[in-house]
Amino acid sequence: MTTSPAARGTYRHGSLRDALVDAGLGMARAGGPDAVVLREATRVAGVSPNAAYRHFADRTALVLAVSSAAQSRAADRMEEELERVEQRADAVALSRARLRAVGVGYLGFAREEPGLFRVAFSVPDDLSNAFSPAKAGRRGRSPFQVLANTLDEMVTAGSLDPSRRPGAELLAWSTVHGLGMLVIEGPLRGLDPAAIDATTQRAIDMVERGI
Repeated sequence: MTTSPAARGTYRHGSLRDALVDAGLGMARAGGPDAVVLREATRVAGVSPNAAYRHFADRTALVLAVSSAAQSRAADRMEEELERVEQRADAVALSRARLRAVGVGYLGFAREEPGLFRVAFSVPDDLSNAFSPAKAGRRGRSPFQVLANTLDEMVTAGSLDPSRRPGAELLAWSTVHGLGMLVIEGPLRGLDPAAIDATTQRAIDMVERGI
């Protein structure tokens, strides 16, 4: 196949697959997973529709790839929040502060990037792919890994009983994810930012006490 000048200019510094995923991220940012269309991605990348099938069998495959890329951005947001946690001598207090930071970062991503949040966590997938390198952020961890590692730190610090560790990430994740969805597309959309901030802190209080 002979590529057009537009196509060569679009992805000469990377692969066509990456260019298509980047195009999908742009669409998802604007409209969530439903906005990701394979033909439109090829148009943005500057190639013929047939070229995309070398990398993605169908739209579902592209959406899953875009979902993974969006999760990597969520992981980065969570890691950024972790970096803001002040170090302290009290290991228990530090581990709890780090858990809170993970929740704040996750919900911050939902509020700041609602389209990417939806495509990251609202497409058909399962936990068998939760540790996929494709979902990892710049520090090499997926969102699920960030949360799981933080809970492991709590066990090591003595702030989480080892008997309560199994499955704790599922409980914590479910709580903050539910709040995120209510805020970006549910009945909590009308709350002012201060009220959302307060609700976020109380939800994380529940997680911290509940696990």
